[in-house]
Amino acid sequence: MENGNGASPCCNGNGNGAAAAAAPPHVAMLVTPGMGHLIPLAELAKRLARRHGAAATLLTFASAASATQRAFLASLPPAVTSLALPPVDLSDLPRGAAIETLMSEECARSVPALTDILRDLRRRTRLVAFVADLFGADSFDAARAAGVARLYLFFPSNLHALTLFLHLPELDAAVPGEFRDLAEPLRLPGCVPIPGPDVLMPLQDKSNPCYRWMVHHGAKYREADAILVNSFDAAEPGPAKILRQPAPGRPAVFPVGPLIQADRGGSDGPCPCLEWLDRQPARSVIFVSFGSGGALPAEQMRELALGLELSGQRFLWVVRSPSDEGAVNDNYYDAESKKDPFAYLPEGFVDRTRDVGLVVPSWAPQIKVLAHGATGGFLTHCGWNSVLESLVYGVPMVAWPLYAEQRQNAVMLSEGVGAAIRVPESKGREKIAAAVREVMEGEGRGATVRAKVAELQKAAAEGLQEGGAAAAALAEVVEKWTCEEN
Repeated sequence: MENGNGASPCCNGNGNGAAAAAAPPHVAMLVTPGMGHLIPLAELAKRLARRHGAAATLLTFASAASATQRAFLASLPPAVTSLALPPVDLSDLPRGAAIETLMSEECARSVPALTDILRDLRRRTRLVAFVADLFGADSFDAARAAGVARLYLFFPSNLHALTLFLHLPELDAAVPGEFRDLAEPLRLPGCVPIPGPDVLMPLQDKSNPCYRWMVHHGAKYREADAILVNSFDAAEPGPAKILRQPAPGRPAVFPVGPLIQADRGGSDGPCPCLEWLDRQPARSVIFVSFGSGGALPAEQMRELALGLELSGQRFLWVVRSPSDEGAVNDNYYDAESKKDPFAYLPEGFVDRTRDVGLVVPSWAPQIKVLAHGATGGFLTHCGWNSVLESLVYGVPMVAWPLYAEQRQNAVMLSEGVGAAIRVPESKGREKIAAAVREVMEGEGRGATVRAKVAELQKAAAEGLQEGGAAAAALAEVVEKWTCEEN
């Protein structure tokens, strides 16, 4: 329950005297690398400040100190500050180590420095809780060593992915071969069945060190007092129902989403792609973007271009140079295109589609594009932030997953809740064109998808309102933080 200034009325302080009791509750949040981790955690911090009078410190890793991240952190309100952890040496890791391995190792090796920072925060603030994100569970060791009373996990993805993580230790023992070779889809409590090849990408090769890290994290999650998840019940009714029920040895789960960038991002100056959208009919444009970290192989990039042309639909495409020399997550730490992406488009494509399409390199203000009245569809990699943004603004999706948990998300969206149509695995231009037309023109399943997305948009908005499910879940968490201080 909140009083007039957003603070809980039942706090008795943390044993550090009246001055400490009068100080705002403070939360330390560890952000593992990637804007997809930083943005929702920052939005959680902003919501805590705005609705509950709390302050937060975002703790970031040296490897993520990009210009984009620095600008984002500088834009946060005064109640949300940031501190960068000192660099750690990862030079002993093999070249080509998985991103998940890099993030996990960086966290584990940062525990001593993090312990010192948390001790200092305890001295200077009324530190009521520590929150780690999904690859940062080893930081619980630092929080315990620093004497932080409450340890929470923030899971920026969805309830399906969390369910998989929580079951990983037992699945590791029960599945002798590779997940991709499973004869039957993986069935987890309340979840849409996930075909083996669509299971979380870091689990697809058990000989890779990142597989063992994922199993380790799944076990470590159970040390949390509770888990906050960036999702909402209507998007995942099955696992939401299961995870709401108490279970021995499993932390309580609180869906507090959707947490998306509330200010719509981008600069205040003129933006050519938004000016172009202003000239298009309502709901007529499909927005094509693979997130801040995704890139396509050259052949798929060509087929996508020709599929968009063949569809006859208006399109706005954020294009990057292809991933053939690396991986589909080549841009994870740096969203800029590595080479001129236009050189990889089919000859004459830009000229032939000039009247109906706009191709922009590297970046577009995604929130503003999705919120624009001319946008009627979103061809997306199914990164969870992008999915939530699409649902908040009521934009039906064409699913084209690339890495991480995106293939799982595509299954859940297309076969489960029905908010997307998935591009077939072959990625041929005719099938791409058909999927785009189906969503944009309401053909076949397209009409059902559009109706479902409108329903989810309404549910998401209602959940965030005062008394809504997400708002109530976060209020319950804050009450635990502030009313159980020693």
